[in-house]
Amino acid sequence: MVELLAPAGNVESLDAAIGEGADAVYLGLKSFNARMRTTNFAWNQFEAAVESLHRQHKKVYVTVNTVCEERETERLYRFLSYLKEVGPDGLIVQDYAVMRLAQEFFPDMELHASTQMNVESTAAVRLLQKNGVKRVVLARELGLEEIKKIKQETGAELEVFVHGALCVSESGLCLFSSFLGGKSANRGMCAQACRRFYTAEVPGGIKQGYYFSPCDFELIDYIPALIEAGVDSFKIEGRMKSAEYVGSVVAAYRYVIDHYKEDKKGAIATGKRILSSDFARSKTTYWYGFENQSEGVEKAGELILNPDQAGGTGLYLGKIAGTKPAEKGLVEAIRAAANPDTPPEQLRIQMAYLKGGTYEPDPGDSIRIHKKDDTGRMSHKIRTVEFDEKSDRRWIDIPSGFTTGDEVYLLQYKANTKRYPHVLPNDIGRYRKQPKDEMLPILDVTPVAQKELDYFPDGLYIQVSSISDLFAVQGMNPVRVILEYNNETSYDLLNHKTVLPFSKKQLYISFDPFCSSSQEDKLSAELTTLIDDGYINFVANNLAHIQLIKQAAKQTKVNVIAGPYLYTFNRWAVSWLENQGLGAFIMPYENSRRNLEATWEPNVRSRVLVPVFAYPALFRMRFKLPSDYDFTYFEDKEEKVFKVNSTPDGSFVMPEEPFSIVDKASYIKQAGFKKILIDFSKTKVTRGQIKAITTSMIKGQPLPGISRFNWKDGFYSPQQIEEYKAANERRAQNAQGKGKGKKRR
Repeated sequence: MVELLAPAGNVESLDAAIGEGADAVYLGLKSFNARMRTTNFAWNQFEAAVESLHRQHKKVYVTVNTVCEERETERLYRFLSYLKEVGPDGLIVQDYAVMRLAQEFFPDMELHASTQMNVESTAAVRLLQKNGVKRVVLARELGLEEIKKIKQETGAELEVFVHGALCVSESGLCLFSSFLGGKSANRGMCAQACRRFYTAEVPGGIKQGYYFSPCDFELIDYIPALIEAGVDSFKIEGRMKSAEYVGSVVAAYRYVIDHYKEDKKGAIATGKRILSSDFARSKTTYWYGFENQSEGVEKAGELILNPDQAGGTGLYLGKIAGTKPAEKGLVEAIRAAANPDTPPEQLRIQMAYLKGGTYEPDPGDSIRIHKKDDTGRMSHKIRTVEFDEKSDRRWIDIPSGFTTGDEVYLLQYKANTKRYPHVLPNDIGRYRKQPKDEMLPILDVTPVAQKELDYFPDGLYIQVSSISDLFAVQGMNPVRVILEYNNETSYDLLNHKTVLPFSKKQLYISFDPFCSSSQEDKLSAELTTLIDDGYINFVANNLAHIQLIKQAAKQTKVNVIAGPYLYTFNRWAVSWLENQGLGAFIMPYENSRRNLEATWEPNVRSRVLVPVFAYPALFRMRFKLPSDYDFTYFEDKEEKVFKVNSTPDGSFVMPEEPFSIVDKASYIKQAGFKKILIDFSKTKVTRGQIKAITTSMIKGQPLPGISRFNWKDGFYSPQQIEEYKAANERRAQNAQGKGKGKKRR
């Protein structure tokens, strides 16, 4: 029987999911999960949930689906040890480090590869199966036939998303939020750049819209076909959604799963009626229904993007036009009536009135509030409404922390709400397990053997996206060049159209980080041709590439480097990739100097190629943009400029200002990282650009109009900010105490 898997962003959503018949839930704790902005579960709540759900023969999966910096690996180890003790049914993971730690210390823990791991092919699934992964959560950018192919060829346990919000970028590959200020989607801190309002330069003027805000996924029509295809688990997105939303969506899919055999058309119609109260965005089936890859690339953009669709979820109620403190009696009454597990932020309320909407919310309605700067959002159930006849204002209670200009959306009418039995017991005081102060054994990256890296010499590497740019960068005298494998370059290489300016020994071929099941057979055949032609150096950016290159090479010795999209933010992830046969690595674009040096000890820094210049792809989309997206440049409300490139290989959004630490090249080499990369991918190389970069490198002067990305400041970390604030408060208190002591004397 197929599993219906529901989100549990908080205790209320857990109750709704189980109350409506979910077979399993997935949830996060306070760290290492990709929804850090939702409430998540406290230690005792989680322990109680696992025990209660197991008593009901339900399953619970824990999201450990973010990448981890080197300094966090000991905390990760303690967290995994704690999870092992509590005993959830599986861990949903992204970082290879979690797999490596589990293999070493927790071999009995069941691992599920997260959609953030960017798995969409038979080859990648097979590699994970070999490494003990029990279930794979496939990327959301796949169609029915592609899923069928993976199931038929691997027999793997597969989980697919069937309902909820979509990312416009391919799974696990979005860098936009991180580029804007270190709030990495790969760290659970996504600021949702895709939902923002942009201004574009179009012929004849400017045009505004939510150009990259995707519709929501809804596959209720395809449930019977997916069951017949052998999918094992249907996943509903929504750990940041209300309990009412979770309940109605679970109820709809539960009904179709249970009744489609007796009356497929009627079951789907009933399911859709249940979903009619879902005030989310307009719906899409995305990649379902296309005959082939080419048709999907051409048409999927029209199905997923709607520039007139606001970034918010729900029926628009307007903006907060004013706030005032809530009466003390109301605050006390709300606190007295609240469940013991109600998050503190839901108890700190104020009153607000709204302007600009077409519906006035009532007590019992569920709303969602979005901060105007997109730094936060929260679901809330209205408890009271006050009407001031003098000012003609209607005041509702909202959580504190929101202010004038923040937007409010209706998620659910009171009439659609239900009360569900509580999963957690009333008293959870007896649940006291927490991570312990355990020491993580030291792991050293494998020392470099003599002549091991002959194919990977020290010096300057340059990456380009076209054959013509290979000629353009000759004068920079790189020791190696990396050529992106795309529609244009693959045709040239396979058909020997051009005599290249570099030898095959000097050339690396780099593959796109998205490798779907409909593309892998073609890529496998082309790899065989390339290797037979004498190309032996490759850059893998997807787990599938590792497997496909091994198969194509047969008895030929080839060299494979882990590209920047095989994320190596810690040495445990490095070690896992080493075990797959990779010995050289390109630093992820999101990385910081501090974390790079912490991960790689001086004696192994020869394994690493450090990007010092790039226009990193912030969004990577599997489709061409709609035909009316007649622009190249667009800007956000802070007037930051970006450019978009729509090609047969998909669409790519890049910053107008490049990432550059070219002026730091000398320091980087002195630190032992003697391989540096200038990445011209997705751009046209110019003489002026080459001259400016060369001058910056020689003189150690920064290029104008650049971004340092996360090189200096690292990832945004709420925990670090809180620690910093606490340290400042302690210093202030100490200084105050010393001052008082002096007065007493």
